[in-house]
Amino acid sequence: MNLKIHLVSPLRITLDKKLEITLTIPSLPELVGVVRLAISGVAARMNFTIDEIEDIKISVSEACTNVIQHAYGNGSNPHENMIEIKAFINEDTLEIIVKDFGNGFDLSILGTPEQRKKSEEKMGLGLGLTFIKSLMDDAHFESIQGKGTTIQMSKRSLNYTPTSVS
Repeated sequence: MNLKIHLVSPLRITLDKKLEITLTIPSLPELVGVVRLAISGVAARMNFTIDEIEDIKISVSEACTNVIQHAYGNGSNPHENMIEIKAFINEDTLEIIVKDFGNGFDLSILGTPEQRKKSEEKMGLGLGLTFIKSLMDDAHFESIQGKGTTIQMSKRSLNYTPTSVS
């Protein structure tokens, strides 16, 4: 199993530096909990409330689960198909990017009967991206067919202090 955790900046940061944490995991469902734990630890250090941390964990889980269910196809090898998760502490804002290198899809089908049918076929509700949009302060989706999908989301901590992440 290949699991990488990479810390780009020193743990002590000042307001003019962005702390970046990168996790690269195989697209295996049992590793979503590892990502949730890592991201919730970062959010806790930024003094997010318990409810906000839950919202962040749900959003990250939905993003990773979408990759596992949709990005690489049925015959894929999850040990070779990776999910890259980046978390950035940018002053009082936690930015999270979840990226895959899989099939990608046409974003214009979101919310259409075609998309609902495909979600039902895969036993999903098709609400993952909707949850992310509603739970986070900001969310953007980019997908290029044959190249992969990137989900970028952010949430601002109203309780953040620069020393909370030291």
